[in-house]
Amino acid sequence: MNRFSAVVGLSLAMSSAQVFPAMAQQVSQPGYSKTSQCFKDEYREEYVPGTKDSPGYLKKWSEKVEIPCDAPTAVEGTIQDPTSSKKVDDNSCIEGSVIGGLLGAGAGAALSRGNGRWIGVPVGAAAGALVGCQVDGG
Repeated sequence: MNRFSAVVGLSLAMSSAQVFPAMAQQVSQPGYSKTSQCFKDEYREEYVPGTKDSPGYLKKWSEKVEIPCDAPTAVEGTIQDPTSSKKVDDNSCIEGSVIGGLLGAGAGAALSRGNGRWIGVPVGAAAGALVGCQVDGG
């Protein structure tokens, strides 16, 4: 077994537990108590390294694993789509870009000489806009 196959095997084995949103909830009420069990299917892979005469192979299987029922995706027997609540980035950096662009253009004009102003002002404006956006939190 060479070093490359050992590294590949180790990395496959460590990253093999992939979680899929296939969850099920089982609710039962024996007597007067209520119990709730939630499960999910976990897909697993394991690389079995080979030899010169017998190549390595990949073992694949799926396991049913019990999870806490207070998970945010399981609500009383229904499964919610985890992609339904999308995060919106409403952090705008327009003000910082405008102010930074103006300051950068002014600095480019002040620091350049002669024909260099033709390139100093636009470069200063672009650099100032980028810095201003980062300072503004964008």
